[in-house]
Amino acid sequence: MKLKARDLAQIALFAALTAVGAFLKIPVPVVPFTMQVFFVTLSGVLLGAKKGALSQLVYVLTGLIGIPIFTQGGGIAYVFKPTFGYLIGFIIGAYLIGYLTERLKEKKFFKIFLCMLAGLAVIYVIGVAYLYIINNFYVGKAMSLWLCIYYGFILCIGGDLLSTLVGSLLSVKLIPILKKIQQ
Repeated sequence: MKLKARDLAQIALFAALTAVGAFLKIPVPVVPFTMQVFFVTLSGVLLGAKKGALSQLVYVLTGLIGIPIFTQGGGIAYVFKPTFGYLIGFIIGAYLIGYLTERLKEKKFFKIFLCMLAGLAVIYVIGVAYLYIINNFYVGKAMSLWLCIYYGFILCIGGDLLSTLVGSLLSVKLIPILKKIQQ
């Protein structure tokens, strides 16, 4: 894949927006809601599969080299945090959302929303699985799969569904504008 200057700027922009989204927190009990998923899903829809995934890969690698852009800091040791699976999910989720969106004949709200939901499902499956594995096999904190689903999915999904809904509405408005700009 050959990237132009515009592509690199878009990838960098969504990596930066995801980093900012980590610190845009809405305090709710137990698990604070962040705006990261909002920007991850938008990156897939607006940039497409490859560039969307690249933007999230840049975000993750930037945090892993030590720049504190994750919700709890940064550095290579972050791979041992129970929530690192969600960051892996961001990359794959953005790719899937972009892949599905690119194949849509009509970029309508409901179809984009379904594409975003598919990516959101990937993020949560990887995130919850990683949460379970790290807690039980690395941290040594016995945590049942049910507890991982409860803390890693049920308590978080409401805000992410709402941000996905808003992202779908915004995408429908931005896609025609971006098409005109890129011509």
